[in-house]
Amino acid sequence: MKKYNFNAGPSMLPREVIENTAKQILDFNGSGLSLMEISHRAKDFQPVVDEAVSLFKELLDIPEGYSVIFLGGGASLQFMQIPANFLIKKAAYINSGTWAKKAMKEAKHFGEVVEIASSSDANFTFYPQVPNSVPADCDYLHLTSNNTIYGTELRVDPDVNVPLISDMSSDIMSRPVDVSKYTAIYAGAQKNLSMAGVTVIIVKDDMLGKAPRELPTMLDYRTHVEKGSMFNTPPVVPIYTLMENLRWLKANGGVEAADKRAHERAEVLYAEIDRNKLFKGTVEEASRSLMNICFVMNDEYKELEKPFFDFATERGMVGIKGHRSVGGFRASCYNAQTMEGVQALVKAMQEFEAQH
Repeated sequence: MKKYNFNAGPSMLPREVIENTAKQILDFNGSGLSLMEISHRAKDFQPVVDEAVSLFKELLDIPEGYSVIFLGGGASLQFMQIPANFLIKKAAYINSGTWAKKAMKEAKHFGEVVEIASSSDANFTFYPQVPNSVPADCDYLHLTSNNTIYGTELRVDPDVNVPLISDMSSDIMSRPVDVSKYTAIYAGAQKNLSMAGVTVIIVKDDMLGKAPRELPTMLDYRTHVEKGSMFNTPPVVPIYTLMENLRWLKANGGVEAADKRAHERAEVLYAEIDRNKLFKGTVEEASRSLMNICFVMNDEYKELEKPFFDFATERGMVGIKGHRSVGGFRASCYNAQTMEGVQALVKAMQEFEAQH
């Protein structure tokens, strides 16, 4: 039986990316050594890092004056590394969900944090309105562009009057981004970029080194910019997989085409959620994520939640159980997700409806 992977992360990767990585794990570039055991300073690996950086800059049309670095620690480390490098006295945050709250918590170790917009009172069923005017004494505004748990997304680059920083872990490379509007963008790779283990940070070079604190060497972005992500041993295999995935994305039309496919997948699945008598969406229509599509049983069919989960699982669906904060179901449709997978889930929903 064919499996359809809707896991929220680590998540689906293109088959050719998996296969190409697997080949290099067995024998890297004909060296007789595995990609897992080569030195990160081997002459054959530096071109991997260079190509990954180059593709990242090309696909997102990153302007001059920005660096792309690859670190470990996931977005969770960036929750504290961002304020360590950029928070001088006060920072503004948009509270759009669980990950935004975690980022706010870590920032409080470095200065004052002000919550300038939130949808917590509505259990994050909509994306908060980003104010045009942020208090001018804030060092930056931080937002989380997509919320994997609640299924909301801000799919635009807002204009604000202070430096802008975004956690794009779950929707980066799924649409064009005006990077010039940002001081920093960071993303854990295990959703739209690569396997788990590498985090990508885009930083504006002239904004570094302004924080009024002596930073540990590993936490200072300048360390990794100056050393080309090679200050310490980088996550070799995830970076290779990232490079392969960016090659795949470029060959398949880049971020413009990814954006089009994301809209097409989401339109098909949301249309079925809205049509089907058994299900309902969990967020306001204007805030619906294209990456994480959340839905629950209608109130009168609550008792069918477990039966539908089992029914869909028997038909090859993997990873559709919703987060415990929301319940119900979550179909994650990152770049590698296919229309075939979405249509298989829709068919399961329709067949289950016909039985009830």
